[in-house]
Amino acid sequence: MVEGGMKCIKILLFVFNLLFVIAGIGLIATGAYVNIKMDEYYDFFGKEYLGPGILVIIVGVLIFLIAFFGCCGAIRENYCLTMTFAVSLAIIFILEIAGGITGFVLRDKIEDDVKGVLTDAMRNYNESHHEGVTKSWNKLQEEFSCCGVNNYTDWNTTRGLSAPPVSCCAKIPCTPSFDDPSSIYTDPCAGQIEDWLKGKVAIIGGVGIGLAFVQVVGVMFACCLARAIRKEYEVV
Repeated sequence: MVEGGMKCIKILLFVFNLLFVIAGIGLIATGAYVNIKMDEYYDFFGKEYLGPGILVIIVGVLIFLIAFFGCCGAIRENYCLTMTFAVSLAIIFILEIAGGITGFVLRDKIEDDVKGVLTDAMRNYNESHHEGVTKSWNKLQEEFSCCGVNNYTDWNTTRGLSAPPVSCCAKIPCTPSFDDPSSIYTDPCAGQIEDWLKGKVAIIGGVGIGLAFVQVVGVMFACCLARAIRKEYEVV
């Protein structure tokens, strides 16, 4: 009866390890995607918004490696390996909760930061030694189909340009003009990138917290298997 129960726990632990491997790969891919996208706007936001993505990648790699201890412990019915797996999952659980909370904290902070960051960056547009800012602004307006921080006229009031940048053009060819905005994007970039950042940070936070609670079940199964193994050793 005890042997049958331990076999059942082993099978369940294997299933959870498979899920952890898949989840680890998914976390690595998600973190890498967000960091690659954020790196494109590094000249705007610097390192601050890279943190959650990097943490998710680290957690994904650790989960992938830790699943090895779970498999080895279950196959060998080794108490030490199984407990190592359980303790490691518990530590990762704490990291994921921290990453998820960080993500949601940043999500609330985004709205306050974005307008100020974009406005400061706009003042350096097309200035010497600020090629990265110019490139980032052009990419932002083309990718998000927007123009200016709050309005396309920001390019005149904040930057002092006589016409919006060509990257504001909604169609090619076009001659961007403040007097005739029919050929340019008119949506504000601040709102567009705020929504994008909130969405990506919410994904990181949600995935991290969701997976963390799944791991609690994995820790429970690992502890049950370790206890069964220990009892078997004591009987022997």
